[in-house]
Amino acid sequence: MSEQADIGKLFSNKKLFQITCIHKSTHVSKCLPFVIAFTLSNKFIGVLFVLITLASVRGLCAVFLQLCSEIRVEKKDKILVITFDNPKKRNSLNRKAYKELGLVLREVDKDNSVTTVVITGKGDFFTSGNDLSQSADAFLDLETFIKESNVIFKEMVSALIDCTKLTIALINGPCIGIGATLTALCDIVWCSSTAYFLTPFTKLGLVTEACSSYTFPLILGRSKANEMLLLSEKMTAQEAYNHSFVSKIFEPAELETNIWPKLREFSELPPESLQTSKRLIRQHERDTIYRSLNAESEELYKRLLSEEFTNALVAFANRKNKSKL
Repeated sequence: MSEQADIGKLFSNKKLFQITCIHKSTHVSKCLPFVIAFTLSNKFIGVLFVLITLASVRGLCAVFLQLCSEIRVEKKDKILVITFDNPKKRNSLNRKAYKELGLVLREVDKDNSVTTVVITGKGDFFTSGNDLSQSADAFLDLETFIKESNVIFKEMVSALIDCTKLTIALINGPCIGIGATLTALCDIVWCSSTAYFLTPFTKLGLVTEACSSYTFPLILGRSKANEMLLLSEKMTAQEAYNHSFVSKIFEPAELETNIWPKLREFSELPPESLQTSKRLIRQHERDTIYRSLNAESEELYKRLLSEEFTNALVAFANRKNKSKL
């Protein structure tokens, strides 16, 4: 993570244009990225550098992704903080962000200096969910784009399931779609009093995702889970606490004075004891979680190609356009 910090510091005061060319294979370990960065001055455009590397140098590949995605990664002592950082779109996530999130979660598992992973959002939103404005790459037909996106999404969820570090979701505001379903896979969830949780999958002609067909009924009980997953009902912060979806509600003003000091305290717990205890707690549900992920991914692929989803997406776009008038 130190490489990311150094490069971030180097470019903090420069306006960059980045061109990333990646081999058609979407699996990160098989990609060949070429990153060309240009820096602007008042009178000229000069080539700053050209870096060419095989993606097997995975740490450097993570740096490339870090420079141009909607996720910010920062190491604070023994805590790795992953921040959804796309405030213009209420921290919505696209497949580039999913790919990076999966990569970061895989990498942090190898870092013995990190004991805790905190996932949060920038600004008023945790995340508004999947970025519905993203489009298929120019070189892909729609079916191929959806298939590859589904693979990326599934790998990202798998990386969170497999993460041996303590995972804490720090929900700073509204938590929609994939934000809510990933939250249910974290070890601990704390939320702001301004937060709410929403999974509008059926409104979009989709299905449950990220193991929520298993985790939501397990945590919330069947009736409340079905309100959210089938009826797209919103769950307030207080309801989330009452149904054990979150274990603490905090006021935004408490974040720096009370919440982060407590998280730093947690990060100092003996790491081997922490990870072994987590493994023992999770071992009984692991197979069921993966069965849910596989079944949901299969159905999600079908739904994304369905006419029902297309119609729902058009209706969503029309509602969004009318709201701007």
